[in-house]
Amino acid sequence: MKEIIAIIRPNKMRATKKALDRLGFPALSVCSVFGRGKQCGIASEVSVEINPKVLGQSEFRNMKYVPKRLLFIVVSSSSLDAVVNTILKVNQTGQIGDGKLIVCPVENALRIRTGETGTKALT
Repeated sequence: MKEIIAIIRPNKMRATKKALDRLGFPALSVCSVFGRGKQCGIASEVSVEINPKVLGQSEFRNMKYVPKRLLFIVVSSSSLDAVVNTILKVNQTGQIGDGKLIVCPVENALRIRTGETGTKALT
């Protein structure tokens, strides 16, 4: 099993969710986050009004944080390529700020309600 951690643009969330649903992977966890890449924040990325105190929080008072969505998806190893390729297809614009995908090994999964473990807990 693998965990896919995806950091994507907020405006790509709906299309990503829809594409994953079509692929048969409706289960995911999502949270809103602020961050920056090696460009240290891109003002043009921010299309919503954000409190200047939030954007300027840093030791140097000039660091900008860009709103993103952080997705967590656990899939079987055999499904990894299909899910990663789907996320890439929806989110890759070729522009700075497209995000990141990180793949981590998962030792086990447990469905709390039924006690199922491994890949059975994912479906």
